[in-house]
Amino acid sequence: MNDPHRADKKTGLRQRILHVAPGIEALVHYQPAWLRSDIGAGLSVAAVALPVGVAYADLVGVPAVYGIYSAIFPLLVYALFGSSRQLVVGPDAPLCLLVAASLSLLAGGDPARYLSLMVAMTLLTGVLLVIAGLFRLGFIANFLSQPILTGYLTGAALIIMVGQLPKLFGISIDAGGFFPKVAQIASRLDQVHLPTLILGCSMLILLIVFKRIALSLPGALIVSALGGIAVAVFNLQHLGVAVLGNVPGGLPTLHFPSLSALGNATLLRDAAGIVLMSFTSGMLTVKSFARRNYYEVDANQELIAFGACNLASGIGQGFPVTGTGSRTAVNDAMGGKSQLVGIVAAGAMFLVLLFFTAPLAVVPSTVLAAVIIVSSYGLFDLAALRDLYATSRRELALCLTTSLGVLILGMLPGILLAIALSLLWLLHVGSNPTEAVLGKVPELKGYFSVDVHPHARTTPGLLLYRFDSSLVFFNVDAFRDRIRKKIDAAATPVEWVVVDASPFNVIDATALGKIDELREELSAQGITINFAGVRPELRTFFKTAWAKQRSKIEGQFNFSTIDAAVVAFRVYADKKPAAGLGTFVYTS
Repeated sequence: MNDPHRADKKTGLRQRILHVAPGIEALVHYQPAWLRSDIGAGLSVAAVALPVGVAYADLVGVPAVYGIYSAIFPLLVYALFGSSRQLVVGPDAPLCLLVAASLSLLAGGDPARYLSLMVAMTLLTGVLLVIAGLFRLGFIANFLSQPILTGYLTGAALIIMVGQLPKLFGISIDAGGFFPKVAQIASRLDQVHLPTLILGCSMLILLIVFKRIALSLPGALIVSALGGIAVAVFNLQHLGVAVLGNVPGGLPTLHFPSLSALGNATLLRDAAGIVLMSFTSGMLTVKSFARRNYYEVDANQELIAFGACNLASGIGQGFPVTGTGSRTAVNDAMGGKSQLVGIVAAGAMFLVLLFFTAPLAVVPSTVLAAVIIVSSYGLFDLAALRDLYATSRRELALCLTTSLGVLILGMLPGILLAIALSLLWLLHVGSNPTEAVLGKVPELKGYFSVDVHPHARTTPGLLLYRFDSSLVFFNVDAFRDRIRKKIDAAATPVEWVVVDASPFNVIDATALGKIDELREELSAQGITINFAGVRPELRTFFKTAWAKQRSKIEGQFNFSTIDAAVVAFRVYADKKPAAGLGTFVYTS
């Protein structure tokens, strides 16, 4: 006999599993018609992800095989936990630079400690992302404004490209920082190794051609193969062309960091910066391709998925990963339909890791530099810069300031600068909102700005005012100052000020205190300040008893609508009580 309670429990458990791991449902309901497209897309993604992972390992400063680990294991995990059907996770150039910038300071030149700290950072990144997802902090994806993120990625792209020029030219430099590197490269152009330069620039041009006219082809894999063939055929290694060297095959040897490494405060701080940048840039990719394919994604679920991917990468001895735009674009262009693409791509790379790492040994470093340079060029968002130039020069200045700050200060301080600029921009916008003195336009319903509608009618003695923001501690002084100025600028003496409170979504205790002070100040001048359209839910910001007491005190000064306040003022003006408003009460 069927037990309905047991069936309900099974259904509830199934729903919880699918909520945490939506990829399982996609695989359970997989349509066989998708298989051909998904296999083709997976192999194409693998053909791009493998050489890019090898190249990005160099950015991090670790052997190439760690880039392969970072490319494989996160894909398998995202297929289970991710909500995007197109996203490809893996190493990302800005994150690699962030990791290198942090670990180079902490490792003290010890390679073994460097690798241990790298794994610790990856695991910490994963834990922080999962915690953020569980606490539903998906809104952090919107924390860095688009112009500031564009500026940050522009600066990162320039740092990456300049960092690869010595390998492309076959020269060595020891300068640190963007501008010192540029100066040292320029001073050593006479030392350029011609065979290295010719090979690197040839592959660079070929990659650009692939990007322009054959996006579906695995350009990174093709140029890596051609570079290796050129080394073997023309004996370029004996001419001084540097190559990747031996890449060990097989599964990684698991080494877990010590508790002291996981508890390192500096490492935790830097991991938090990587979390912010990883999720912010990754979510831009997720949302972009979800929009393009007409479905929605859950930001909080993506936090958990990104966290699980980084935990998998850390356990597999890899470095931090995120959603990647270029490899996701390959998946989308090849018609990938589901998360199976990631499983196919991971499987293909895993076979290479087990049986075919030997050919990687002869891949020239200059070719990998060309791969990184072309990949980094995709971080430039020239269309966004043009749009900012046309629409908001102030935000363009913020964007360029962020880029310059990253170039001068470096990647990790650049994140702090980006956060600081975002906060300053938020405070600036919040403390300087638009405002309006309101009047009645005869042919329209409602009240409108007299600046926009010069023929709007106002009532002598009554100032209708709107402040287009919530009232909180950092803008309430601006609110008070603006009201004072409007009173002083009024054509006739003001007796009542009615504030349209409909824009107030939040009001804090500091603002309420400053409003009380303003009320007393204006009352001494014979002016009453009233509010119209106050939302009852604003009281939820404060204790219930305090809110009830407050409503009793303010009840005589609040109106449900501006119309009610105008009618009340006219009644008041007709009665003209000698002592001002006093206990006058209007019921609309």
